[in-house]
Amino acid sequence: MAFPIVDRPATVTDPSTPVRHAVIFDLDGVVVDSFAVMSEAFAVAYAEVVGDGPAPFGEYRRHLGRYFPDIMRIMDLPLAMEEPFVRESYRLADQVQVFDGILELLLTLRVRGLRLAIATGKSGPRARSLLDRLGLLPFFAHVIGSDEVARPKPAPDIVRRALDLLDVPPERAVMIGDAPTDLASAKGAGVASAAALWAPPEDIDALLAGGPDLVLHHPTDLLAHCPAVRAR
Repeated sequence: MAFPIVDRPATVTDPSTPVRHAVIFDLDGVVVDSFAVMSEAFAVAYAEVVGDGPAPFGEYRRHLGRYFPDIMRIMDLPLAMEEPFVRESYRLADQVQVFDGILELLLTLRVRGLRLAIATGKSGPRARSLLDRLGLLPFFAHVIGSDEVARPKPAPDIVRRALDLLDVPPERAVMIGDAPTDLASAKGAGVASAAALWAPPEDIDALLAGGPDLVLHHPTDLLAHCPAVRAR
């Protein structure tokens, strides 16, 4: 059963609210605000590999959620951009910020007994390194990168992998993303999807056209749809 799209949160005691045992998060644009770092890293990589001229970061951002090499293929840019992009991303990692409300959300979900995972377009090592640097890694039972599944988003593989690791059936989970690829991956895995609007997304119309089951304007909006989990 899918979540309804609502403008006003339901109370956590509402018996019609489906009980979820797990929340799967995208990383960039959902948990962390990394767009300034991405933009700078992308510009450096473009200058080193392609040369002079403006780096098309706006187009790159429209493809977020996908694995970096896949974005390069879609944009017809050299795969050699990955090495300097990753290098600069690590160098600038201290500038990445956690979105307001995320810590409250993670703390409350953990107290309520939900299991949490990350399913990101980043590589697994990069994602875990960033979360560790930000002090958020202990909140997540599993952090899965696009390099750790056969087919990255928009394929459902990464969400299915998260479900397997969490030992949670699809109908007991929800995934939060800020890109159409996130929603497609969730839907392909049979998981309810939630659109995160607090960034805001590069193309909000495209995101909403993906048909999310929930539209969230602030991270803590999710709490109304994730009641406490009774011990199994």
